[in-house]
Amino acid sequence: MRIAPCVRSLVFAFVVLLVSAASFAQVGISITIGPPALPVYEQPLCPDAGYLWTPGYWAYDYDIGDYYWVPGTWVLAPQPGFLWTPGWWGWGGSAFIFHEGYWGPTVGFYGGIVYGFGYFGTGYEGGRWQNGQFFYNRTVNNVNVTNIHNTYNTTVINNTTVNRVSYNGGNGGITARPTSAEEAAANERHIPPVAAQTQNAQAARNDPQQRASVNHGKPAVAATPKPGEFKGAGAVPAKEAGGPYTPPANRGKAEPTGNEQAARPQSNVPKPPTAVHPNDLPPMEKAAPRKTGDPDVDKKYQQQQEEMSARQDKERQQLQQQQDQEHQNLARENADEAKKQQVEQQHQQQTQQLQQRHVQEQQQMKESQQPARPK
Repeated sequence: MRIAPCVRSLVFAFVVLLVSAASFAQVGISITIGPPALPVYEQPLCPDAGYLWTPGYWAYDYDIGDYYWVPGTWVLAPQPGFLWTPGWWGWGGSAFIFHEGYWGPTVGFYGGIVYGFGYFGTGYEGGRWQNGQFFYNRTVNNVNVTNIHNTYNTTVINNTTVNRVSYNGGNGGITARPTSAEEAAANERHIPPVAAQTQNAQAARNDPQQRASVNHGKPAVAATPKPGEFKGAGAVPAKEAGGPYTPPANRGKAEPTGNEQAARPQSNVPKPPTAVHPNDLPPMEKAAPRKTGDPDVDKKYQQQQEEMSARQDKERQQLQQQQDQEHQNLARENADEAKKQQVEQQHQQQTQQLQQRHVQEQQQMKESQQPARPK
């Protein structure tokens, strides 16, 4: 799948790339109004055995200052035994912060948010792993038993009042706090969202109909049978908004809060979807011409910048061509979804490593061209 490039600043890309694949970062963002209520929607049919449900959620678009809905979808687990802990919004004292979801052997804390379909605020009641196979609880999942035989029926008793609140803390938010077991789960080995989830979020971000300011809390696509499939009979629209929609008073503003710096990762960052392929990366930032007062020195610096930019552009193109060839090989082999997902994860890692190296090279070039300080 090809994703349209997302224009974002090089500085913010550097922030994202400083965070390792297994960790999560946080930057204080001035979002003082929480996301809209969770919309009401039905779960699409599970496409095949091995797919796990990942609930829909409201993400934030930094470029336009608006929330947008990322549809719930079925995703292949990155490895047997792993479950999905959904991401969640929480009040950080002066702004709402998004805590990114992750894959792990145990479902951790997700803000007490009642996402439904097995996620009722704590734990997961939608299924379990057994001997390397995932068994679905048909009471809360839409599963065709003709195609999927690993099922069971367990009634889930939800003693809490079901509401559509989509955030923890703050004015009107959920008041749940993590249990000791959920805190322990947070320290287990994790895997970040897989490439298919990243692509699903990118597709939602690029679709104006998913924005809260357009759909008023009732997205046109609330859930999909597979990531990124926003069209066709399988895409499920929201039945209704979960509550009255209140637009953020500071739409369009996304600034660091307090003493935090935009180029310093903290923990648990709400970040735009990560690039999967070189074509998804933002354009390379062009360095401003140096003006030292010495034309020969300025010309030398400019030539060095142009040579580095040309080489980096060529390396992007070469990696994109390599990945395109691998996509073609998968199509010829008629590879299954698991194989495709594995390759996309490799592509995402390759792309991140390439951009991180390029950013570091640019920084080193900039530092090497700084005039010497007088002693």
